[in-house]
Amino acid sequence: MKNCVLLLIGLAAVGRIVAGEVDPAYKTEIETWRAQRVARLTTPDGWLTLIGLHFLKDGENTVGSASDNDLVLAGGPAHFGKVLAGADGRVNVELSAAAEPRIDGKPALAGELQWRAGRPTVVASGTVSFFVVERGGKKALRVKDSAADSRAHFLGLDYFPTDPTWRIEATWVEFDEPRTVSITNILGVTGPAIVHGKAVFERDGQKIELLPIDEGPGEPLFFVISDATSGKETYGAARFVYADAPVDGKVVIDFNRAQNPPCAFTAFATCPLPPKDNRLPFAVEAGEKNYRGAHH
Repeated sequence: MKNCVLLLIGLAAVGRIVAGEVDPAYKTEIETWRAQRVARLTTPDGWLTLIGLHFLKDGENTVGSASDNDLVLAGGPAHFGKVLAGADGRVNVELSAAAEPRIDGKPALAGELQWRAGRPTVVASGTVSFFVVERGGKKALRVKDSAADSRAHFLGLDYFPTDPTWRIEATWVEFDEPRTVSITNILGVTGPAIVHGKAVFERDGQKIELLPIDEGPGEPLFFVISDATSGKETYGAARFVYADAPVDGKVVIDFNRAQNPPCAFTAFATCPLPPKDNRLPFAVEAGEKNYRGAHH
């Protein structure tokens, strides 16, 4: 009888080891992705360099680090120059020669600022730069500093152990017509987002239907989620998960690649919050945990 008990204990132990094994190729894949994630985050113009978000008033806005400016920056020259927000919607700059300014990398003292998605006009002096973004119908300057403390003293990322069971093959349900859902950002501003379908799967006996936001042609599916770890082990507002386009009615959602939004690293980002369908009722113990260096 004693030998039988020992055998059962031994078998149970082996079962736990086998259940906890991760395919070496998959483990390498996840580790490579994590290294690439850190590389992107720590680039000279990455999210860790963000030091300000300043909304423009109509007309003239003086910009610089000195306290007598309309927009006081956290770094850069004392007097960068002027940003002119016109009634026609255009934004122009008149820059101080003393700041040795550059526009899109070239020395310049004046120019018009475009805010094309992914390709805005960038004004720089030394390590500090700014460009125009639009938030809630208002224009603002997003300011970055490649020498920011948040980049210089980045503490690295922490993750749950890689768990292959969180790499989920979901059924893709394409909508007959694209739907519009309301997405609220961390500033409380609500706007529309386009959704073309939903990813459906079961976990812990519950049916889940996740809605990915359409970010444009050729872009991956973009899921903004929260779960029972949010505000505890993971960032409270949301985490992001990206997935390749559906193939043969299936979409792979790998929660081991769940990542913190920029808002987890800086108070100056405007991240979206998850729609109701994407608030998972259970704990997703996979992917990125809270950032140790968070200060907001």
